[in-house]
Amino acid sequence: MGLRLLACLFRLPTAVIYGSLSLFVSILHNVFLLYYVDTFVSVYKIDKLSFWIGETVFLIWNSLNDPLFGWLSDRVFLSTQQPGAEISSPEVVLKRLRALSHNGPLFAISFLAFWVAWAHPGVQFLLCLCIAIGSLSVFMSYTVWNKEDFFSFRIFCVVLALCSIVGFTLSTQLLRQRFEADGKAKWDQESTLKQLYIEKHSVPQEKRITLAEYLQQLKRHRNFLWFVCMNLVQVFHCHFNSNFFPLFLEHLLSDQISVSTGSFLLGVSYIAPHLNNLYFLSLCRRCGVYAVVRGLFFLKLALSVVMLLAGPNQVYLLCIFIASNRVFTEGTCKLLNLVVTDLVDEDLVLNRRKQAASALLFGMVALVTKPGQTFAPLIGTWLLCAYTGYDIFQRTPLGNVVSAPPKLESAAALEPTLRQGCFYLLVFVPIACALLQLLTWSQFSLHGKRLQMVKAQRQGLTQGEAPEVKMI
Repeated sequence: MGLRLLACLFRLPTAVIYGSLSLFVSILHNVFLLYYVDTFVSVYKIDKLSFWIGETVFLIWNSLNDPLFGWLSDRVFLSTQQPGAEISSPEVVLKRLRALSHNGPLFAISFLAFWVAWAHPGVQFLLCLCIAIGSLSVFMSYTVWNKEDFFSFRIFCVVLALCSIVGFTLSTQLLRQRFEADGKAKWDQESTLKQLYIEKHSVPQEKRITLAEYLQQLKRHRNFLWFVCMNLVQVFHCHFNSNFFPLFLEHLLSDQISVSTGSFLLGVSYIAPHLNNLYFLSLCRRCGVYAVVRGLFFLKLALSVVMLLAGPNQVYLLCIFIASNRVFTEGTCKLLNLVVTDLVDEDLVLNRRKQAASALLFGMVALVTKPGQTFAPLIGTWLLCAYTGYDIFQRTPLGNVVSAPPKLESAAALEPTLRQGCFYLLVFVPIACALLQLLTWSQFSLHGKRLQMVKAQRQGLTQGEAPEVKMI
């Protein structure tokens, strides 16, 4: 039986094995996004100052690590290579697979550090945020989530981490074996020089581009600047939905729906974006990514306005809106990677690079947009406190306040205010995000004829031609 299972694993398509790596990240990352704020606030009782300090340090580290590793990875592509320094495609891929085989299990182990109290809440919050960073896991997580009895949830997280460790190890080993066996036969010397490196005989030596010079080039890249402005808002909205999903369920729907329904809403909101993207990708081929993303912004705005007019007492409509708001927001996030690849091509053409610096450009996008992950819980908790006076860091549970006789009237009035505040937070945040995104996205010009021109010039550079580049 074991040999048969092993044989089946070796026959899996490469795309399935590669996709499984994304699964083993997602089953941990989704649970982390959903519960880490509630865990540290409600279970570990972190104070407000420590929470803000941790999120601020995380903002800095989370923004810098992607461009740092991108620069270390791609700086060699920004200028002409020295003779004898060529790196073949198989060597590049094998090097990254080796890194994944070591760092993937470490990522899974670091995930466990969130769910066991092993230090002062402020210290643990700071360290865990800077170390860590399957939708089916979200379905199951809601059934074991209990702030009062945390043991079941800890066991659940241990099982998730073990699955991720085993999955990372098996997937990377299979990919390395398959690549070592078949990869070199698929890339001959000509294609390697064409796709990954510079042909020595056709390119004169150039000085190496410094990071400061590269940043100056990005400052002149107009579409890059408009894109990161729009994407910053998108990252904020995605993480706002994830961080405050439990709060919305608790205060808007907990007395209206069952636990199984809440679990279903959570699971659907994480799985549906992947399924939707199968349709969105086909739509992008017909209409273009720009038009599809713009349409999703208009849809987000329309749904939010309808929900605002309907009010918080329409339970079924509220369930649909909470789930669909997250589904379309996450779906948009996944489509934006296609836009970054277009920006990589435009960067190559505009700056006459010898090789596309893709990892570095993705890192620079992350540098500007990753702060949205930190702004989401900070701005969300501040808005909720400013509107309702309810501080999630308060030590006295709301139920105890309600039961206190001297404050009976004010406490009784607090719950409707809190519910109304959660509702306004739910609808006004996407309205504001949609308006900002429509404004910035209207300035983005890398679509239509301009995109076709960039692709054609990129193809010419890949084939060894040197067409004139016009700054449009």
